[in-house]
Amino acid sequence: MADESINNGFYEKKYKIVIGLEIHVELLTESKMFCSCSTKFGEKENSQICPVCFGMPGTLPVLNYEAIELGIKTALTLNCRIPSECIFVRKSYFYPDLPKNFQISQYSQPLASDGYLNVNNKKIGIRRVHLEEDTGKLIHSEKNENVSLIDFNRSGIPLMEIVTEPEISSPEEAEDFLLKLKKFLKYIEVSDCNMEEGSLRCDANISIKPHDSKELGIKTEIKNMNSFKSVRKALSFEANRHMHLLNENNKVRQETRLWDETSQTTDSMRIKEEAHDYRYFPEPDIPPVRISRDTVEKISLKIGELPSEREKRFFEQYNLSGYNVSVITSEKKLADYFEETASFYKEPKIVSNWLQTVLLGILKEKNISINTCPISPKNFAELIELVDLKKITATSGKEVLLEMFETGKTASEIVKDRQLVQIQDKDRIEELVIEVINENSSAVKDYKNGKEQAVSFLVGMVMKKSRGKADPVKTKEILLKKLL
Repeated sequence: MADESINNGFYEKKYKIVIGLEIHVELLTESKMFCSCSTKFGEKENSQICPVCFGMPGTLPVLNYEAIELGIKTALTLNCRIPSECIFVRKSYFYPDLPKNFQISQYSQPLASDGYLNVNNKKIGIRRVHLEEDTGKLIHSEKNENVSLIDFNRSGIPLMEIVTEPEISSPEEAEDFLLKLKKFLKYIEVSDCNMEEGSLRCDANISIKPHDSKELGIKTEIKNMNSFKSVRKALSFEANRHMHLLNENNKVRQETRLWDETSQTTDSMRIKEEAHDYRYFPEPDIPPVRISRDTVEKISLKIGELPSEREKRFFEQYNLSGYNVSVITSEKKLADYFEETASFYKEPKIVSNWLQTVLLGILKEKNISINTCPISPKNFAELIELVDLKKITATSGKEVLLEMFETGKTASEIVKDRQLVQIQDKDRIEELVIEVINENSSAVKDYKNGKEQAVSFLVGMVMKKSRGKADPVKTKEILLKKLL
């Protein structure tokens, strides 16, 4: 069932889509929520566990206050109300990867509530932001379908849940919300939001109702979506499925469904006849957490510029185009790198061009993030200055940048070692031009017969002869004069 019917508005004239999201975010702490075990990803299975996160009898949890601080940073960014006290509770249910048979979470008195995020000039409400511990991870055997293994390394990692109000009105809006939320969370450095590593996960609730109805329709919950694109596609599929059922006078069942990436469809996982009774009660081993106004004020000072604020400042301060600003501010570390480079070389437009067209291309090719770029902003600025002042050519500049990656040397050291200083002397360039003209009579004839592209070929031959050191602008000027 494709989602074209939503896009062409056939059903939307009759029905309204209502979507709410539950986003789980693993926090950037070095230790777990209630013990000192490491949160490092990718370690050997069950190598980062202790009696506390393994749920052994007689163990006591100790609250990680860094997780509280990161939760408050998020709540402030999402314009939430932060109470003076929050309470942790036990959420009781049995699942193989939940070692204690209950999860320490929050319920009636969460860390924060009643917030919003502006998406495309629309306020989408945030019902709550609360903290809890993550579960273990089931690993299903490929050799035996009846065997599943459990890795408890993830058990106890600090998890933040962000629950929206049912105010999202389309799959596309849901995707836009998630993209903006991810950008905010990475900017304030509370999570790396890496969906591939499971540090950001999303469940979506969707219902459909006639436009003239005041009551919400029967909702379904969708799980197992591993990208924002998948969230949009899964919601589109479910919206169409609901609309087809209602249009044929069939009932929608309240159920949980799984998104199948291969078939691009959802499949029923379990029917929900009624809400689960998790038997919440206050966690007896963790006292209520009191949050003073002074604490909130101190944490707010650590947030810094949000993406929208930085975009506006970059546009005004550096006089960059809207597109360039959007690319550079897409990640905090990238924006930081640009600003530091621009502080060493005061030509922001040139810095922006080199950053986007050259440096990011090399980083992508080498599969390196800007966070681990081996070239410092100061050294990158030196390279840009050498090219901009025509001490080396742009072609040589790219070669130098690649060598900087490999050797760790500065641009000036490489230029000196390889004798790459640009040839500016007109007499020397003229000598090279005459040699190229004499050696490429066919290209000269083509140019005189009206083939303009022959000039580019001849300039390239001069650059090759000079090992990329001839000034290309002067080379072309001299070449055209000699071809008259």
